[in-house]
Amino acid sequence: MESPAQTPKSLLDGLQSCCTRANLGQVSDIVRLTGGATMESWKFQADGELYVLRRAPSLEFMNDRPFGHDVEAAIIRAAHGAGVSAPEVVGELAAEDGIGSGFIMRALPGTPDPKAILAMNSPAELLDEIARDLARIHGIAPARLPAAIPTLDYREGIDGLKAQFDEAGGDRPIIALGLKWLMDNCPDPVTPVLNHGDYRMGNLLAEDGTLAGVLDWELAHFGDPHEDLAFGCMTVWRFARIDRPALGLGSLEAYFAAYENAGGAKVDPDRFRFWMVYRTVWWALGCLQMAKYWRTGEDRMLERVVISRRTSEQELDLLLLLEEDAPSKEKARVLPQRMGGDVEPKGEANTQEIATAISEWLYSVKHRMEGHDRFQLAVARNALGIIGRELHMEFGDTAIDGDDLAKYFLSGDESLASKGILAKLRFDALEHLQVDSPKYPALAVARKKWTGKD
Repeated sequence: MESPAQTPKSLLDGLQSCCTRANLGQVSDIVRLTGGATMESWKFQADGELYVLRRAPSLEFMNDRPFGHDVEAAIIRAAHGAGVSAPEVVGELAAEDGIGSGFIMRALPGTPDPKAILAMNSPAELLDEIARDLARIHGIAPARLPAAIPTLDYREGIDGLKAQFDEAGGDRPIIALGLKWLMDNCPDPVTPVLNHGDYRMGNLLAEDGTLAGVLDWELAHFGDPHEDLAFGCMTVWRFARIDRPALGLGSLEAYFAAYENAGGAKVDPDRFRFWMVYRTVWWALGCLQMAKYWRTGEDRMLERVVISRRTSEQELDLLLLLEEDAPSKEKARVLPQRMGGDVEPKGEANTQEIATAISEWLYSVKHRMEGHDRFQLAVARNALGIIGRELHMEFGDTAIDGDDLAKYFLSGDESLASKGILAKLRFDALEHLQVDSPKYPALAVARKKWTGKD
């Protein structure tokens, strides 16, 4: 945690200004919360009660957002009033506070830690509560919500993803394959409902196996309810429990039944699959974009560059989704073999060994770190691990020419029916993920499925 002495005086003064306007009293015990890929969160006390300030790291960071914090706060208020386990918004930052854009919420109990939540007793009951709250979100009448909330046009959404892909280099074949699939399989629109937009483990609070809060509403929009249903079921948000397809808590059948019983619309499996693919492509491109934020100086946090390397997680997950449509002959094809082997280092330390040594030293001082600094130390060790593994890896002649193959997929000149393409994509996905995120749970599953090896 960040102590009050380390907290910028401008933040303390601006927060006190907002709290005074909201009749909350004197601010004390302010600490920076860990995590948060986009927004900052600060917990503090006022008159003995706990609150959380959510704010943008800079005003510039809000420029490309579909709506501001005023709209987000209004959405949360509407959800809270509809019986959703959303926090109570008690104040909003103003220009005269001088600390940017954001709002204050009453703190909720529970933990957002997915590992802790997935280890709680009664996962089936928790899944029922999560489905119930999602049905309540989807049932909020548009008249109770701000007019500024956008509506997702599916085709425009795909076009936007394609534009992001091109801007990021357009050289990732598996993402290109996913974009082409989305173009070819886009469903007709349904009556739009309010989507939370980020309804998943990490944005849910739980305490003693009970849902305690629904957080992070910055991506809310009107759209297909299947989008919200699918997003939380992506492999990346199941964490270690990828054997439980519904948020790492249970089966899809149980999740869908609970959602329908709570008033949600009947779930269409084909639409659900479309949004699984859509959101996997979306998050893959979102990961890639994190490097852009860092390069431009928009946000120079270390976490940005490391998250950009999580793109390979989504590529592997996307290939597992898309290969269902491949011919049986291509699914059975043996993967290429990696060229070269391990060479025992001699003489002076190589770059991989230097990266390892720095990582080991960082671990030795971990006990001195608290809160966000401790979190950033873990991110730094992940970054050094990537450097070391990449220097050790030799991709050789089996590596795919990503730029050309991506273009062929988008044009329709190549597909998963093309001879040997699926095997090469599988090989490439395994190799890159072994470098970027070797502990990602789906890696072992895919390796076993594709090679028969643990």
